[in-house]
Amino acid sequence: MASHSHKRTKLGVIGAGGVGSAVAYAATLRGTADEIAIYDIAGERATAEGLDIAHGSMFASEAIVYGGDDIEVLRDCDLIIVTAGARQKPGQPRLELAEANVKIFEAMLPKVMEVAPETMLMIVTNPCDVLAIVAQKITGLPTNRCFASGTTLDSSRLRWLIANKAGVAIKSVHVNIIGEHGDSEFPVWSSANIGFVPLDEWTTHGERVFTDEVKAALGEEAMKAAYRVIEGKGSTNYAIGISAARIAEAILQGEQAVLPVATQLKGYYGIHSEAAVSLPSVLSYNGVERVLEMPLNDEELQKLKNSADAISASLASLGY
Repeated sequence: MASHSHKRTKLGVIGAGGVGSAVAYAATLRGTADEIAIYDIAGERATAEGLDIAHGSMFASEAIVYGGDDIEVLRDCDLIIVTAGARQKPGQPRLELAEANVKIFEAMLPKVMEVAPETMLMIVTNPCDVLAIVAQKITGLPTNRCFASGTTLDSSRLRWLIANKAGVAIKSVHVNIIGEHGDSEFPVWSSANIGFVPLDEWTTHGERVFTDEVKAALGEEAMKAAYRVIEGKGSTNYAIGISAARIAEAILQGEQAVLPVATQLKGYYGIHSEAAVSLPSVLSYNGVERVLEMPLNDEELQKLKNSADAISASLASLGY
């Protein structure tokens, strides 16, 4: 191992399915943490995924990677990414998954907290923003230390579509999808830009590229992207894997990076419920250090409140 002057970091991943293994693989490639532990009740699968990733670590970061079905593998994790849950069926709305996943969380999370009382939790299991509040209630963690991956991936999907349309690098596109990670999410077009040129003013050969119709189509395509992938291969895993690893390293490496994750927004934008809704947030050693209040126009503000209401209704129906 290379010598590190910083405290060694340990990342836990719960669930060794397509998403969990993609998270662990991306985290190993990116050097997200010094130690990566994969936990799953399917022990052979978890062990095998850990081995398969570890075997390639010569060509990645030299993280220690392993898996197993003993909850002890998660001992003293700094951050645990929860991907375990019932699988989303083609065309199934995310909220229908919720009941099965709540039961899994109620059985599992108390045991997790026994071995890793100081951990933070990032919920990726869908519906992630609903389950982030459920997890927070079960564990008693402060809301900044129990959050969901939210619309980080959705925003990446939209930026990819815009970058392709404009013929620019994806990192030069600035736009966020906010709200629920689900059917009420929406792009904040009012502040979208490419290299500080407002999207509405972006032209190619003197023609405006991003008309209202084009924006509506791109927003719809970004939101429905998961369903398209699920139809073709049964589930999504690579893009969410790398998104979750990116969020994790912002926290474990104390980056103060801004990403749109979902935390409880009580008191923001006049939202009174306990819903976890995605907004650009500063991520560092304490998890979600600060939620940014983006300038929103009246229509966007109403959409954000609708998202919060949808999540609240879902929580109420689950008894949370």
